[in-house]
Amino acid sequence: MTRTIRLTLGYEGTRFSGWQTQPGRATVQGTLAEAIRAVSGEEILPRGSSRTDAGVHAMGQVVSFETMAPHEARTWVRALNARLPPDITVIDGEEAAPGFDPVWGAVSKVYRYRIHDAPWRPVLSRHLVWRWKTRLDVDAMAAAAAALVGEHDFTSFETTPSTRLSKVRTIHRLDLFRRRGGDDLPDGELWAEVEGNGFLHNMVRIIVGSLVMVGCGRRGPDWMADVLAARHRPAAGPTAPPQGLVLVSIAIDPARTRPAPPPVPS
Repeated sequence: MTRTIRLTLGYEGTRFSGWQTQPGRATVQGTLAEAIRAVSGEEILPRGSSRTDAGVHAMGQVVSFETMAPHEARTWVRALNARLPPDITVIDGEEAAPGFDPVWGAVSKVYRYRIHDAPWRPVLSRHLVWRWKTRLDVDAMAAAAAALVGEHDFTSFETTPSTRLSKVRTIHRLDLFRRRGGDDLPDGELWAEVEGNGFLHNMVRIIVGSLVMVGCGRRGPDWMADVLAARHRPAAGPTAPPQGLVLVSIAIDPARTRPAPPPVPS
């Protein structure tokens, strides 16, 4: 009897070429698949809710896979953690209803981006932040970010070329604030935290790169509304580097399942 296992995964993405398996490259999906095979002997490719890019981290990636093994979810958690490398961990696990899909079930996602803009270099957190050498204006960045909240066409904030038919997404909130940094120094980091119903490829990193242009004074806060209206990638700022980005959490509606495939014509 096939059972569906749902996991919450955390990982440091520094050495991985992203979530999705790629020939000849270390990926989170591929590493998890190897651990599953070591536990049950099954050739299973787990499905992740978010296809994080190379170098991007996660604390709340939601994953599922179907298995014929009799192990309970808590057994899967212990067994997988015993076989996964130190930069990947299974935080939680449970048995899900048949047909559960972490992609279709996701209703919102929260990403956090960390920028280190203190006068000193980051040491303990250097692999987890974007190092910016001058102090950024958080108030100006927050004023610019306000233009992005709500439902919009985010074409300007997606890496091209793109195969996505719709560029419309909803950002529920986009907060900017200072936090004690990973080196335990006050106000050492600026955090951008964004929650939305979905994101285009590199959307969060392009938003952050554009906000930094405002924060360092190269652009005014009103510029962000013009970028949004342009619907053209060159109108926006640079793509922020991957190491500052972490997938914090994913809200799942278990009642949302993948649509059944259309019937095959006779």
